Amino acid sequence: MRRIDILTLFPEMFQGPLNESLLKKAQEKGLLSLSVINLRDFTTDKHRTADDTPYGGGPGMVMKVDVIAAAISKVKSQKSKVFLMCPAGKVLTQERIKELAREKHLILLCGHYEGIDERVRELVNDEISIGDYVLTGGEIPAMVLVDAVARQVPGVVKEEESVKKDSFYEGLLDHPSYTKPEEFEGKKVPEVLLSGHHAEIERWRRKESLRRTLERRPELLAKADLSAEDRGMVEELLTE
Repeated sequence: MRRIDILTLFPEMFQGPLNESLLKKAQEKGLLSLSVINLRDFTTDKHRTADDTPYGGGPGMVMKVDVIAAAISKVKSQKSKVFLMCPAGKVLTQERIKELAREKHLILLCGHYEGIDERVRELVNDEISIGDYVLTGGEIPAMVLVDAVARQVPGVVKEEESVKKDSFYEGLLDHPSYTKPEEFEGKKVPEVLLSGHHAEIERWRRKESLRRTLERRPELLAKADLSAEDRGMVEELLTE
């Protein structure tokens, strides 16, 4: 079982997302343990103060190191890895997700307000961002990470082979998909998908995956592990 603890000032934000769809099923199957922990439970004053004004002045509030340290200490074990969700972290990638999914216990600390006391960074293993933009807090990024990691846990996705075909799993974007009706407003499903010829279907899907990556995220191709056949298809695409 994989365990993920989320430390946050706003636990209510997680009530719905963590109890729906695959995440709900993963917990019911005993494959994933998800806990949301209120940082205010580790405060020591009657007002449950978890943040304060910054030394030196300036706007906003800063999350307190003593409160965060107490929360981490409560849930951390020798197998735990602690990650701060904040804009300054390394941008989350599919490769990083696969690494995180191999960990037995993740602790996700959600930053908020103007930021955290700098001394908190000594308590975490690393910092993670989901993109080069700023959100209200680390709660939504934590949800993104949990959802992505859960897909990598064996047994969570019923058809596990589909996980290997996800966008970015092999460094490429996923191929287009179609279902009924066969024709909609004059637009038809590609004939090859109706042919029943599995080898041709797989080749078409691979080529369309390469096409989509070339058109939308060409920088990914330079990092992808392409076979000789893949490179040949890329050459075809470049001459079309």
